[in-house]
Amino acid sequence: MHSMINPGTIHPPFANYSHGVLTGQGALFVSGQLGVLADGTVPDDAFGQAMACFGNVEQILFGAGLQKRHVVRINAFVTDREYLRPYMEARDCWISELELLPASTLVIVQGFARPEFKVEVEITASA
Repeated sequence: MHSMINPGTIHPPFANYSHGVLTGQGALFVSGQLGVLADGTVPDDAFGQAMACFGNVEQILFGAGLQKRHVVRINAFVTDREYLRPYMEARDCWISELELLPASTLVIVQGFARPEFKVEVEITASA
């Protein structure tokens, strides 16, 4: 049986979806997290948005009873080449304590639903 993971500590989903779905086999699929803080504010810079994304991801992991060490894949999207380095700095900070590094993909995209968003992060984790 699958469980929806929607922690009350982060901004609620923008539409009709779950922040995360935990499968009965212990796999966690996390929807793309934008750089939105719990109060709905959006940092102006790509690094701040990326850190907010990873903060949201961490809360979803905790909600599923998992930790960073359970992350097996990170997919990230930025809207401009200039945001690659700030994103990578935030990611590297977030995963710095991990011994087993997750697989990772980083893609430059045309844009997101709202123009102020610069970074989106989705992860897959496994218990």
